Amino acid sequence: MQSEEWLVVEQPLAIHVDGEIVATTMCTPDDPAALAVGFCIAEGMLDRDVTAGVTVDRSGPTVTVQVETGHLPGSFSARLGTVSSSCGACGTADMAALVAGVAPVNAGRQPDGDVVSAVASNLRSQQEVFALTGGSHAAAAVTVDGQVVDIAEDVGRHNAVDKVVGHLYNSGRLPATDLMLVISGRASFEMVQKACAAGFGTLIAVSAPSSLAVDAAGRAGLRLIGFARDDRFTAYVDPSSSPTH
Repeated sequence: MQSEEWLVVEQPLAIHVDGEIVATTMCTPDDPAALAVGFCIAEGMLDRDVTAGVTVDRSGPTVTVQVETGHLPGSFSARLGTVSSSCGACGTADMAALVAGVAPVNAGRQPDGDVVSAVASNLRSQQEVFALTGGSHAAAAVTVDGQVVDIAEDVGRHNAVDKVVGHLYNSGRLPATDLMLVISGRASFEMVQKACAAGFGTLIAVSAPSSLAVDAAGRAGLRLIGFARDDRFTAYVDPSSSPTH
C-alpha cells in the first residue's frame, strides 16, 4: 500500500550585514529574518541592544536577508562560503580563542529537578514539523518553572537556536537571563556559544555535550545539562549546586 509522505523544506539562505555577505547556510525558510538576526548576535555582528533593520528577499532560489546595523563599528570575521547548519564553528581556525571569547553569563535561579526532567519531553510534544516529517531539530526558550516562551524548528539544529534568539530579540527579551535554552540534539561548543551570546543562564540538551562545550560552559558560568530524557538528566556544569539526577 502506498501513502504520501511530508518532507521538511530545505533551502539556501544568504545573510548580509550592512551590505556585506557574511554567511550562507541551508535552512528551513519559515522565518529567515529571525534566523539571520540570531546568527548575527551569536557571531558578534549585532549587539543585542541595537535595533536593526531587516529585509527579506524570496524572489530567487536563495533566500536573502539584509541586516542593517547602522554601520556600527565592531570586530568580527565574516565567515564567507557555506556554513553547515549542523556545525557553524567549523569555518573558524583558532578554537582556543573561540573558547576564551565565549561571553560570561549569570546562571540565575536553579531549575527544579522535575522541571529539567520534563522539558525535553515537553519540547518533543510541540515539534509540529518533526511530527509530520521526522526531519527537523528544535530549540525552545523556557522559564525555570518549565513554561515555553518560544519554540522553533529547522532542518539545522543551529538554525533552530538562531530562530529562537531572533524571536527573543524582536520581543525585547534579550539578554535571556531568566530563561533556559532547550535543544533537541547534542550540546556542541557552538550551542554553548549561542546560548551565552543571548544571555541564557542554562542550556539543556536531550543528548550529550562535547568536551569543548563543557569547557566553554564552565568558563562562562553557564549551567549545562545533558541527557535530559526518560525522567533523568546529567548536570555537567552548574555554577551553584548540581541538581540530583
